[in-house]
Amino acid sequence: MTARGWFLFSLMGVIWGIPYLMIKVAVDTVSPATVVFVRCALGAALLLPFALRQPGLARTVRTHWRPLLAFACIEIIGPWFTLTDAERHLSSSTAGLLIAGVPIVGVALARFFGSHERLGIRRLTGLALGLAGVGVLTAPHLTGGDARSLAEVLLTVIGYATAPLIAARHLKDVPSLHLTAPCLALAALVYAPAAAATWPSETPSASVLAALAGLGVICTAVAFVAFLELIKEAGPTRATVITYVNPAVAVAAGALFLDERLTATIAVAFTLILAGSVLATAAAPARPGRPVPWSTRQTSRADGRVESP
Repeated sequence: MTARGWFLFSLMGVIWGIPYLMIKVAVDTVSPATVVFVRCALGAALLLPFALRQPGLARTVRTHWRPLLAFACIEIIGPWFTLTDAERHLSSSTAGLLIAGVPIVGVALARFFGSHERLGIRRLTGLALGLAGVGVLTAPHLTGGDARSLAEVLLTVIGYATAPLIAARHLKDVPSLHLTAPCLALAALVYAPAAAATWPSETPSASVLAALAGLGVICTAVAFVAFLELIKEAGPTRATVITYVNPAVAVAAGALFLDERLTATIAVAFTLILAGSVLATAAAPARPGRPVPWSTRQTSRADGRVESP
């Protein structure tokens, strides 16, 4: 990837390494529908003013309403509720481990979307190493959960793996704000009635309010814009490899801010995750005898094709 791609990759690894903890804190007091509503409403409130300042928002929605609706349902409206509801019974580490299967599902689904990304031994090895690292990191800390919660996280994984493919194929020419802001606004409208019906009778604690604010501002408004730019820069399959970094970020934050022990097991997991991420996001070498035109060298395409000399 390019330097810009690596910056976005690192940023997303951090930003989407913390939602599981925030969701867990919030959902112990607030209903899943309310959590999703507040998250989407905050994100939409922050992004819509900027989207409206860009010309062509109404035309974008009118022209691309079908893939926009599909993206909103598959990336936000469905998965955010199922993940939040699942964390009422699952630990955040369990949810993080299961979400780490997104790149694997993404690779399997990419062929159905006509992706031209070349998957060699190096990238497949990277995916396997990353998944092994996540398993080493989280397996000692897993807690139980019922079948419904596990099924909800599985649905979330499928949604997270499918939505970037939709964005890359059908929405590659849509500005990030024109894609994100309407989808978040629609999701907020969908969950507004359920949130109103389950709104807490008392003001939540400061920690819950902080978690909700962090989910809406950092993990939604900032994260979505960065993630869509990462898809355009590195392709949909490589973009989802950030799910390997997220559990590592959670452990690092615990060691730095909560004095949690950094064990040998964690060190091994970090090594596997880092190596897997590098291999899985590496561009495939050009085939011998088929020179790459100069105009396409070092260019990352939103349709998932990353060509290099």
